[in-house]
Amino acid sequence: MKNTYTLYGWHLSYFTGKALCYLRYKRVPFVLKDVDMFTLMRRIKRNTGAVVMPVMVSPQGEWIQDSSRIIDHIEAQAPDPSIIPSTPVLRFSAYLFEAWGDEWWVPIAMHTRWSYPENYTLFEHDAGRALLPWLPRFVQRLAVRKVANSLRSMLHKVGVRREQFAVMDEWTRRTLDQLDLHFSQSPFLLGNTPSLADFGLVGSMYGHLGRDPWPARELIAPRVHLRAWIDRMAQPTPSQTVGAAPPADDHIAPTLEPIVRAIFKEFLPLLQGINSQAKAMLATLPAGRGLPRTLQDVTVPMGEGQFSRAAMPYTLWMAQRALDVVRAMTPADQETLRCWLRTVGGEGFLELDIPTLRLHALRVIPERGGA
Repeated sequence: MKNTYTLYGWHLSYFTGKALCYLRYKRVPFVLKDVDMFTLMRRIKRNTGAVVMPVMVSPQGEWIQDSSRIIDHIEAQAPDPSIIPSTPVLRFSAYLFEAWGDEWWVPIAMHTRWSYPENYTLFEHDAGRALLPWLPRFVQRLAVRKVANSLRSMLHKVGVRREQFAVMDEWTRRTLDQLDLHFSQSPFLLGNTPSLADFGLVGSMYGHLGRDPWPARELIAPRVHLRAWIDRMAQPTPSQTVGAAPPADDHIAPTLEPIVRAIFKEFLPLLQGINSQAKAMLATLPAGRGLPRTLQDVTVPMGEGQFSRAAMPYTLWMAQRALDVVRAMTPADQETLRCWLRTVGGEGFLELDIPTLRLHALRVIPERGGA
């Protein structure tokens, strides 16, 4: 249909969930199409350079890969209602939460899916029907097992390692408890309407923790306010987009402050560790060449323990988005933000000296001549 976007993805996909909830909220005309084998391996790869989902095709035929780019595109085309707060603290916080939701939660989502075999049946059913809808079920199962094995091969890199399960489980329950408390007092992360912060976090919750049988039952169902937030994000109502008042002032809720402090205690060291490795590679990296998708391990705090995972330079591109927002602020707004960051232990975020990066398919490419 004319003026209709097409989103290619799966309901069980982390980043499809993020994009899907966003497009529903924005109420732009779109259709969701399951990604079959031909679309994934041929059409998407040919048009984006990667075998990846979600991918959005605009009414003009432009193929847009990466959930953050999808959001940026729609925000430029249909800015009302905006999901980007206008005040400095909340605006920065929205991009910070997007980066945290996109990157920090990946090991948790992978762990809660692949460490519990009762989740496999749903994955095999949904993925098989999407990949090869025209073939018998036994052929679908064989194809899906290859996909599942490919995903499982990534577990160690993202930190899903048996010796770290106790630390991950304790962190997850504690953080979900804090989110449940927050949503008992606020409908969304930063106020009365969804923001980029919510769409960053919902990626892990829509298709993984909130839909896979084990985490949905054991982790989400007991936390009724968190469950209600996931449902609000999945099926937004018109009242969320029309007539909602903006925040009265530029601050985060007290119930969210423990999570913000944890982000700077845990996620910031991850960024610093990845950045150190990436910058060390620049001297020998040929001009125009992308950084490897994964580097060496980084060990950072996670709750009361330590957590190790491979460094992924893409994470720096997400942090760069937040830093670009700061650079675009007026000097007065930058000072307001700095004063707030000092109160929550986050001033080190603005000191990240990340090389200027551009995204190409699934890799980031350093731009020479600037940082």
